[in-house]
Amino acid sequence: MANKFYITTPIYYVNASPHIGHSYTNIAADALARYHRRILGGSNVWFLTGTDEHGQKIKKASDDAGLTEIEFVDNVVTQFQDLWKKLEISNDDFIRTTQSRHIKTVQRALEIVYGKGDIYEDKYEGWYCTPCETFWPRTQISDNMCPDCRRSLEKISETNYFFKLSKYQDWLIQYIKDTDNNPERIYYIQPASRRNEVLGFLENNKLEDLCISRPKERLSWGIELPFSAKHVTYVWFDALVNYISAVGEFDKQDIYRSVWWDKDTKVVHLLGKDILRHHAVYWPIMLHALGIRQPDTIFAHGWWMINEDKMSKSRGNAVNPAEMVDKFGIDVYRYFLLRDVPFGLDGNFSEESIVKRFNGDLANDLGNLIYRTLTMVEKYYSAKIPDLDIYKTKFDVSGENIKNKLQNLNKEVQASLNWNDDFSLALEKIWEVIALTNKYVEETKPWNLAKESKDEQLQAFIRLLVDAIRIAGAELAPFMPKTAEAVLLQLGGLEAKKGGPLFPRIETEKK
Repeated sequence: MANKFYITTPIYYVNASPHIGHSYTNIAADALARYHRRILGGSNVWFLTGTDEHGQKIKKASDDAGLTEIEFVDNVVTQFQDLWKKLEISNDDFIRTTQSRHIKTVQRALEIVYGKGDIYEDKYEGWYCTPCETFWPRTQISDNMCPDCRRSLEKISETNYFFKLSKYQDWLIQYIKDTDNNPERIYYIQPASRRNEVLGFLENNKLEDLCISRPKERLSWGIELPFSAKHVTYVWFDALVNYISAVGEFDKQDIYRSVWWDKDTKVVHLLGKDILRHHAVYWPIMLHALGIRQPDTIFAHGWWMINEDKMSKSRGNAVNPAEMVDKFGIDVYRYFLLRDVPFGLDGNFSEESIVKRFNGDLANDLGNLIYRTLTMVEKYYSAKIPDLDIYKTKFDVSGENIKNKLQNLNKEVQASLNWNDDFSLALEKIWEVIALTNKYVEETKPWNLAKESKDEQLQAFIRLLVDAIRIAGAELAPFMPKTAEAVLLQLGGLEAKKGGPLFPRIETEKK
């Protein structure tokens, strides 16, 4: 197992305000960062997020707003930073592509690759999608429409610089497939369906070399190429480099140095499936050309839909994450996103689904268990938690089952997260313990133990409940940090400190 953990989100394009997709990726990355801080220590984990601030869409948006490009991006960047604070995202760094550390690294990377002969100048005539900032060969388009966004393409003829993706196609296919010598390579692109998608694309298509520049006469808002004052860098060769520009630099021998990108670090990129090809084809080849090791995992999650339709502002169905937090609370929003759909698949978003999770999982199951346990500790022991070791105590079959579940819960959560990033399964394992413990209350009927003066049995029963809540609460910390804090506050010491219900039910209209 690696001694350090480096987790990244994509850097978000700032031509518009943040939406649910941005919050989904950052909440998932935050959960992984918090989880790894628990097992590796805080100083051994680095969590990066940030913003992508160059390109034609930024230029157009700033012109439309009557602002300079930097004024425009400064305003939108603040919206992202404010949202991460509201969601209590625990990122260690925030990279902006307008920062000098990033510009310096991009230009140095370009010089190195250019010096190796992997960048060349050529005249380009082809079809260009401005919203996607992508050139498309004629073989991949029909009806003059962009294959990705289905908007009209523009025919362009200009001199640009190209990166030799095609040179490394066979290498990338072999790298992805080489699990005989490197068993963990199976996790390189996740989930498995995305790995198959990338391999299918590479094995059935000839890679086109990547256009990495724009003429300044057409676009001035970008990082100038170090070998051509007439061109700026194309967005993907700029944006993807953030993962290394934020945590290291090239030395005088053109070797990249970073404590967060060495052999002792597990490097994980989280991203949406719409930018999988850029991260699983362009980025690996860029790193290989630069002589830099590959990330361990590139995980592309699904989209959140509304009534099976992709969210977008143009469709009028976009969800504002800040509004959801104001309405339901941070932990409820986090829990719904991470629990409702296995990470990697598409999900269907609705407030009704959040309320259902809230009233079922949180109010009826977790909240009810905590409240009834605290009530019994108060009633039977004047808020003093029985002082005994459940692992040295013999219980009935149901109690022993809970005890065994508690002993294995941490391992089960780890197994769900270490490579597969299966947040839903990890939370399911925690809720299995919560459900069993609630059921145990109904089976045992502790009020009868009290009536019959079976004090030893009652003490052991109450202590088992307390330990179940404590352990489940500790495992919940990466996913629901405020809830974990509340559990620790109420049941963290020798004396219970009962408050109000953590999750009061949301009343819904009866149909």
